[in-house]
Amino acid sequence: MTETKQASPCVNCPAHHTGNLIRLGISMENYDYVVALAGNPNTGKSTVFNALTGLRQHTGNWPGKTVSRAEGGFEYNQKRFKLVDLPGTYSLLSMSADEEIARDFLLFGRPDVTVVVADATRLERNLNLVLQVLEITDRAVVCLNLMDEARRHGLQIDDRRLAKDLGVPVIPAEARQRTGIPQLLSAIHDIATGTLVCRPHRVPGGSRAHSRMVEDLTRAVEESFPELPNARWVALRLLEGDQQIIDAVHTGALGSLLGSGVTEPAREGSGA
Repeated sequence: MTETKQASPCVNCPAHHTGNLIRLGISMENYDYVVALAGNPNTGKSTVFNALTGLRQHTGNWPGKTVSRAEGGFEYNQKRFKLVDLPGTYSLLSMSADEEIARDFLLFGRPDVTVVVADATRLERNLNLVLQVLEITDRAVVCLNLMDEARRHGLQIDDRRLAKDLGVPVIPAEARQRTGIPQLLSAIHDIATGTLVCRPHRVPGGSRAHSRMVEDLTRAVEESFPELPNARWVALRLLEGDQQIIDAVHTGALGSLLGSGVTEPAREGSGA
């Protein structure tokens, strides 16, 4: 009988060029890429998680938090992906522990792909989180879930136009029936491997003076925290008076967030 040797993770993958995921409590052992799963509560995010991972799931708590988390894995096109289910949240403005975890993981953990699950029946409300995520990362895909419910309500969504407007793939899905899951897997793979380069829509800065302030403050943040993956988002939060971000800049704690958390093995569980 021929012994099958398990392939080692690709050393050229982005996940192996940063220790942030490990410091945030996410071990990348035996995985090539990490995928974050974000979304509002009640969008079917857990159903999407289950459809992607099957039984390959673990449950536990975020390091230093009582907020539960779920992790899972899947393979596609001979690549191994770790899927991290972020707490359901309406915003990344960090007014709660759930929002803080989601924001910090997207901003400082630098996942290779972020999937934002949106409810097709409440798209306008869900787009608030989508646009906030696109301010942080350009490696994103929108999973437009519950399309069957939208049809029952007589709603029609032009997903191609929406994808063009957002600048990222938009995948219509009915996760309970696994409709759209193959297309979602393909989009995740293409973004992670660099086959598809997204150019997400960013909310305009308003007046010309405001845009200059954003640019000037972004440069100042970059000079003070050169390893920060998205200084523009931090600059916007500073201009909007986010006290937590203001305090983190004044104390220098913003830099420590790049290495926050400790590696904590996830406990075996039944799933999300």
